[in-house]
Amino acid sequence: MTYDYIVIGAGSAGCVVASRLSEVAALRVLLLEAGGPDDHPDIRVPLAWRDLRGGALDWNYVTTPQAHCHNRSIQMPRGKVYGGSSTTNAMIYQRGSPSDYDSWARLGNPGWAWRDVLPLFIKSQNQARGASAFHGVAGPLHVGDPVDPNPLSLAFVDAAQQAGLAHNRDFNDGEQTGVGLHQLTQLAGERCSAADAFLKPALPRDNLTALPFAQVTHLLIDGTRCIGAAWRKNGRNYAARAEREVIVCAGALNSPQILMLSGLGAADELRSLGIDVAADLPGVGKNLQDHARVFVSHFAREPVSVARSHDPAERERYDKQRRGVWTSNLGEAGAFIQLDPAEEIPELQLIFLPRIDYPPDQQAHGFMLAPGVAATKSLGSVSLRSADPFATPLIDPNYLADERDRQVLLAGINISREILAAPAFDRWRGAEYLPGESRRSERDLRRFIRNNLDTIFHPTGTCKMGPADDALAVVDAQLRVHGIDGLRVADASIMPAIVNANTNAPCIMIGEKCAELLLGVG
Repeated sequence: MTYDYIVIGAGSAGCVVASRLSEVAALRVLLLEAGGPDDHPDIRVPLAWRDLRGGALDWNYVTTPQAHCHNRSIQMPRGKVYGGSSTTNAMIYQRGSPSDYDSWARLGNPGWAWRDVLPLFIKSQNQARGASAFHGVAGPLHVGDPVDPNPLSLAFVDAAQQAGLAHNRDFNDGEQTGVGLHQLTQLAGERCSAADAFLKPALPRDNLTALPFAQVTHLLIDGTRCIGAAWRKNGRNYAARAEREVIVCAGALNSPQILMLSGLGAADELRSLGIDVAADLPGVGKNLQDHARVFVSHFAREPVSVARSHDPAERERYDKQRRGVWTSNLGEAGAFIQLDPAEEIPELQLIFLPRIDYPPDQQAHGFMLAPGVAATKSLGSVSLRSADPFATPLIDPNYLADERDRQVLLAGINISREILAAPAFDRWRGAEYLPGESRRSERDLRRFIRNNLDTIFHPTGTCKMGPADDALAVVDAQLRVHGIDGLRVADASIMPAIVNANTNAPCIMIGEKCAELLLGVG
């Protein structure tokens, strides 16, 4: 089998790349996805995303024991389905700070400054509020406001303003700081994933072949050129050639795994596993960055949280009207706070959830505020467990290795407590559950953070973009793998530094950028 382009991974970026390439009728495009079609009935229902993790649509990854988190292994959800994690995530549409992208350009990546990437964000978008200098309406990705925000989420927005934060109606217009409701990748109360927006309209095209349940085992390398890919499907091995290029879009955990299995990585590490070295690229799998969080939670004095979803009448309301708690993405509101005036970007992100995680009673009513590290400083890695392509990779985010991340979370807990104590919550606020009223000292809060830190599941950076003189750079500013012709990477792994916000919208932008580079646009 021979194609012009082979795209590996039908996640947020891969759906975009495959769709845009197949718009050119003369190009033959093969899309390989390890997961299956997004036909699970709960995918469309916003609130149901919490139940999609840990099942058939998830890679079910866990981290290695985290040295700074009392050696706990932490779940790392990743979508294994058409749309990737955009099919299983919380649908929050955030671009990050303009300074994020300007810093990428300053690191030797021309074409990635905010002025360069903003048109790509606009290109993808169908903004429910209408077109503006920062938003588009001609794209396939539907972005809108929460359909039926929970009263607790509205109380949070008021409480944060009472605590001194400015109201921010649009986190994506270049000014991040402040508090407001999130915009979501939803349409009329249903999820709009990258598969919905980009892949499904492209599937009927004769020049696009999409293969589900096709897990890539390695790339085909001939000398210094990538000429195709091999995969396994239904217990059988297959391979195909790419006359032009192969684009790896398997995400920040699987893209470096595929490269290393193909002999692209740190030479000594590959040889130790019996893998022939095609290119000595020591940065493959390094530079892993993720957003981490803890929770500050209270019980609610009235039954207003999304625990009402257990009432059959609420599901009937959703099914008939697309209203009520089942329209909630759980993270309806949030805030960005700049702690250090010397920093270019807000270091702290708050996400509010109108629910409480209370294991003894999953129907308990409450609310949680998640302070998270937005500008992550701790660096980790992804490495091979063995040369077996079906062995899960070793994922070590190295959470809390950098003291600056710990300081952000400490400040975040104190700020969260201040907000939740504001008058807007007087009607709703019950007893504090986490960290617990007795935990007030810095020593106790540091222990609480180590015991309870969790991921916001935004792994990035493991195929870092940078110039050839950057020892850890894996791809250049054109997303071409250093030292190997005919091969690019396009997904969250190419970020030199993590954006200080949710990563789905940036991944879609990266897909748009890659497609334009391949097609010679712009």
